[in-house]
Amino acid sequence: MEVIINNTRLSIIQGDITKQTTDAIVNAANPSLMGGGGVDGAIHQAGGLAILEECKQIVAKQGRLPPGKAVITTGGNLKAKYVIHTVGPVWHGGSRNEAELLASAYYECLKVATENKLTSISFPSISTGAYGYPVAEAARIALRTVVSFLKEQATSIKEVVFVLFDSRTYESYLSALREATGSLKT
Repeated sequence: MEVIINNTRLSIIQGDITKQTTDAIVNAANPSLMGGGGVDGAIHQAGGLAILEECKQIVAKQGRLPPGKAVITTGGNLKAKYVIHTVGPVWHGGSRNEAELLASAYYECLKVATENKLTSISFPSISTGAYGYPVAEAARIALRTVVSFLKEQATSIKEVVFVLFDSRTYESYLSALREATGSLKT
């Protein structure tokens, strides 16, 4: 499913984010930026040591990456030229600003992509794996944030792809896209 928002194509697919050919893919990282499980581990494994080396330099310079922030590195061996690393919130029941931090993670990735004049970006479902964020709620926040950014900000981005690993997550994002775009044609 796809929609057009201010000349930017927003689409949702089921697949493997490490195989995307967009200018950048987003890594749902941990604060250390040293790789881990899930999407983070898959991106580091597929991208090779160049990503890890740049992550080490970032952490040495600025310290651990706080939730809701984003940084950019090379894509290493990936088809994507860059990886934008962001840290989503760990789910604690919704009482610790999780929604605001998750929205900030998506917003900051789009901001970094725009600052680097990138034209396309692929997102995973941030915080819904090991961090335990409920998928349906995370999908609503993700789509609201991205749609709002595309409507309100001047950006170089012409394509945003949500690449979702399983059918349950894909269906949640489809539903959230319909909700976030309302009457937009698909």
